[in-house]
Amino acid sequence: MRPAPDVVVLENAHWRVGIVPETGASVASGQVRISGEWRDVLRPTPPESLRDHSDCSSYVLAPWSNRVRDGRLRFDGRAWQLRITADDGTAIHGAVIEYPWRVVEQTATRLVLEFDSAGFVGVNFPWQFRAQVTYELNGERFEWRTALTNADHETFPAGLGHHPYFVRRLTDTGGGALGGEALLQINCDRGYQLENAMALGEAAEVPPRADFRELRALGDAFVDDCLTGRTGDVAALISYPGALDVSIEADALLSHVVVYLPVEKPFFAVEPVTNANDAFTLDAAGVPGVGVFTVPPGETREAAFALVARARQ
Repeated sequence: MRPAPDVVVLENAHWRVGIVPETGASVASGQVRISGEWRDVLRPTPPESLRDHSDCSSYVLAPWSNRVRDGRLRFDGRAWQLRITADDGTAIHGAVIEYPWRVVEQTATRLVLEFDSAGFVGVNFPWQFRAQVTYELNGERFEWRTALTNADHETFPAGLGHHPYFVRRLTDTGGGALGGEALLQINCDRGYQLENAMALGEAAEVPPRADFRELRALGDAFVDDCLTGRTGDVAALISYPGALDVSIEADALLSHVVVYLPVEKPFFAVEPVTNANDAFTLDAAGVPGVGVFTVPPGETREAAFALVARARQ
């Protein structure tokens, strides 16, 4: 049996987080100090699952977010067949989650990781690229910055984001509830009509099931939606009544938010991303506002967000 991968721990007075460079630069844990005790805010990764990005607290989405229909990447009048990576027949969640990342810089509160597609065979993207992720703790802020560089000879389309899972309830040292179940607010005023979790056209009304424009309970319904039309720097707010507020402050390039509320699970996801589900297909069809950006040779695009944790105790 292979040994568990190394977990790099960053810690300050407010946050303690674990990062797994070998597992696609994924986040393994995210805890906030509340009344002198560390509490899991991000869904913790079981030790036996540290090699599986899908079981981690969060993972990197690059050079695209969410799905590509039938794995067909369309751009500039051409099409490429990506490897299908999901049971629904799509290429999902980018190309970097399958590979180890190199540690570029490490301190007690900062970790910089890099991925170079030229160093691996079979990377699921037609162009060569480099990606860099910086995780940094700054007071109450857990900051995430992702940069994507075109290392090829022609312009390519791209997207990026992260996939953080949050706990529905905080727990105390005995495993009991600390405060109530999470409330959620998402500051987006448009959403997509989806079929098989992929957008069918331009964003319009927010579906009622995913309408969190006002802070409210998560509820019991299944939600897997993509929202856009952000109305401020705070993309979302997660509030654990009486215990903790976590706001997601995000750059404008992260113009979309995917919200995923599985049924009867102790976690949910709020994902700051640049693009809509199946954005390559939509962009190639001329649908506006779907968040695909282009990266010319030698240039870099980057975006950042922060989880800002404010304890109430």
